[in-house]
Amino acid sequence: MNSALKWMPLLAALALAGCAREGYYDNRSVDYAKAKESAPLELPDTRNTRRYRDAMPVPDVPGAFASQGDDFQAPPPRALNAGSGVAPGEVARREAGEQSWLVVGAAPGTVWSEIDDFATTRGLEVLSRDDRRGVMETEQGRISVSPGLHQGVSEVRCEQGGASVEGCLRALERRFEQRSNLASATASGLSVQGRMAQTRQPPRLEQAEDGWQLVLPYDLDRAWAELSAQLEADFSLEDRRQLLEQDISTHTFLVDYLPLSERSRGVWESLTSLEFSEQASRLRLTLSRQGADQTLVRASAADDEALAANDARELLERVGGLLR
Repeated sequence: MNSALKWMPLLAALALAGCAREGYYDNRSVDYAKAKESAPLELPDTRNTRRYRDAMPVPDVPGAFASQGDDFQAPPPRALNAGSGVAPGEVARREAGEQSWLVVGAAPGTVWSEIDDFATTRGLEVLSRDDRRGVMETEQGRISVSPGLHQGVSEVRCEQGGASVEGCLRALERRFEQRSNLASATASGLSVQGRMAQTRQPPRLEQAEDGWQLVLPYDLDRAWAELSAQLEADFSLEDRRQLLEQDISTHTFLVDYLPLSERSRGVWESLTSLEFSEQASRLRLTLSRQGADQTLVRASAADDEALAANDARELLERVGGLLR
C-alpha cells in the first residue's frame, strides 16, 4: 500500500473537525464585539488638502433624533414608485382647486430649453423672457418653469390673468410625452440650469408643544397636490395603509394606517389580550398654511381620541419621505 495513502484518513478527520468547528470560512462575528476603538488617523499638515475628502460622506439630517425605546422597529419600505415625483423623462398633471400645472421629470434648465423651442415652433409672439426666473411672457399668456418638490423635477405653468390655460398645458404635455430624451440635459439646458438653480430644502419633522408636526417648505396648493398624488400611489395596501378620502376644501386626508404601537406589540401582549390580529387605525392628516411658502401637516385620530406621540411621529415621517 502506498505510504502516502495511509495518512489520508487522518487528514480527512482533521479537515472535517476543522469544518465542524469553524466552517469553511472563519466566523469573525465576535471580533466586532471585542473590537477596541483606536486613535483616528492623522494626516500631516503639509498634505495637499485638495486631494483629500470624505470617501463616504454622510448627509446632514434636519431635525433631532428622538429615541423610541427598546420597542423601536424600522418603518416598512415605501413603494418603489412613491416619494420620487415622476420618473425621469415623464410628465404628470397636478391640480389644486381650479389651478393646474405639469410636473416634468427633468431639470429646470432642460425643461426651459424645451419651452423656448416650443414657443419658436408654435410661432408664439414672445413679449419678454427671464432666463434666470424661468418666465416667458407671450401674447397668449405666461409660461413659467420652476424647480419641483423633488430633486431633478420641474413644474411648468401656463397662466393668463392668474388662471390656468388648459390648451397650453395640453400642448406642452403632449410635447413632453413625445420627447424620449427629455431626461438628458442638452448643452443649452445645462447653461441655463446654473442660473435657475435654487436651494432646495427638504421637509422636516418638528416637535411642537401639542405634538409632532411636519413642516413642508412649499405653499399650501403645491403641498396638497403633490401629497395627494403620492398618497394615492403609496397608501394603497389594504389593512396596512390606505387612502380613503381627501377633501381639498378642508385640506384633509383620511387614511387607514397600521401604527407603530400596533406593529410593535409583542407576543406576550397578544397572549394576555387574546388579540392576535393587527388593527389599522383611521387617522386624519390635516394641512394648514404657515406663511407664504410653508405648510404644516399634522396627524390625529379620526374619532377624536388621543393619538400616541410615537405613532403620529412615525406616520409623519413616512409622509415626509414621500415628498423628499
